[in-house]
Amino acid sequence: MPALITGREILDLIIMTLALGYIFKDAFPKQGYEHAAFEHHPSTFSFSWNDIKYAAIITAPAVILHELAHKFVALGFGTSATFHAHYLFLSIGLLLKALNTGFIFFIPGYVSHSGVSSPLFSSLIAGAGPLLNLLLWLGATFALKKNLVKNKFKTAVYLTGKINMFLFFLNMIPIPPFDGFTFFKGILEMIL
Repeated sequence: MPALITGREILDLIIMTLALGYIFKDAFPKQGYEHAAFEHHPSTFSFSWNDIKYAAIITAPAVILHELAHKFVALGFGTSATFHAHYLFLSIGLLLKALNTGFIFFIPGYVSHSGVSSPLFSSLIAGAGPLLNLLLWLGATFALKKNLVKNKFKTAVYLTGKINMFLFFLNMIPIPPFDGFTFFKGILEMIL
């Protein structure tokens, strides 16, 4: 039986997490979640492990769990699936950060899979990542509304919820290369 996660995938997850932390190290306030926004805060080439760690804690789980949802659903359907850090796009994100462009768009990782036997399976694999983001967004929103989060974690939970909301809507856009394209294409193939 093959490993659920290989050593190479763990290395890719670590590299992707560090890159996400660095790219977004200046993007999030550490307090005052009620007023938190996704603002770009221009930065010099400063380096703070605390800022990188904080940004990684907010961004990486949304991306990692999104990709692992694709992987594990694909594995559940008996296909082979592998997580990859997208080194080209991570490099683009790092470059955009270094240039202080104020606009950062990139694809930090992806899951390759083969052996999908039906449009339904293809749709479910594609929809697994955004569905997980939806659940994390709703979970964070519920936890904040019900005051289930300690005050010192409220900003991080709020921001994590917003990241997951953004990833859900972005990935459900029905155009390539977004998951929504594969999801809706599989649904249409089943219907037609």
